[in-house]
Amino acid sequence: MSTAVVSDTWYMTQRQFMAFLRQPAYLIITLIQPVIWLFLFGALFRRVVEIPGFGSGSYLDYLVPGVIVMSAVSSNMWAGMGTLEEIERGTLNRFLITPVRRSALMNANVVMQAMTTAFQSVIIVLLGWIGGAHYPGGAAGLIVLIVASSVLGTIFGAFSNALGMLVRERESIIGINTFLLLPLTFLSSAFMATTLMPHWMQVVARFNPVNWALEAGRSAMSAHADWWSVLSHGGWLVLLSAAAVWLSMRTFRSYQKSV
Repeated sequence: MSTAVVSDTWYMTQRQFMAFLRQPAYLIITLIQPVIWLFLFGALFRRVVEIPGFGSGSYLDYLVPGVIVMSAVSSNMWAGMGTLEEIERGTLNRFLITPVRRSALMNANVVMQAMTTAFQSVIIVLLGWIGGAHYPGGAAGLIVLIVASSVLGTIFGAFSNALGMLVRERESIIGINTFLLLPLTFLSSAFMATTLMPHWMQVVARFNPVNWALEAGRSAMSAHADWWSVLSHGGWLVLLSAAAVWLSMRTFRSYQKSV
């Protein structure tokens, strides 16, 4: 990647960041929603750990990675709405006649979403710690979890951007996101150990990128980190994120040809 592309991407990311800060209500909701999940689900399912075979001493310890990953998925799924809004306003078309690199226009949105996801993840980690969660893997394990959630956010952010340029309808984006969010979350180990799931759910979870992020994060956060699991699941996440970014760029080129 050339220096010019990096520079343009960073400039456009700053623009996205300033637009994000100008929406205090959205910023507050973005932070409050994971807090509700953390303490609501933590209180509701805290006795799940008593089920034989669950394998965790504290449900809050188990839940923190699940909330971080669910937050990454839910917030990044709506990235395409921002892209669609820029298309409708004509902002994106105006940028097409500037010298800014075309890849920077799309990458900035993805980078912004990844940074937001990382910030949310840190907040959830701190709130979990205040609530009594333990992190045996230390700083290294937490860094892996935050990076994994950010890469997962990149996957869904890039996919949402591609979707926004393809369908160009808010209703379609809302419908698809609503359809995918809960199945992707509950067909993973976000709230329940996979060993206690029906067999068919265990099979689906193996191919679910949401579960890859959870497996990588939890493996790194355990007292005896399984780095092979971290590398294997993290590798699949990186490959899928590269494919999602490529798809986003391909749909953007198709959009360019249509204007």
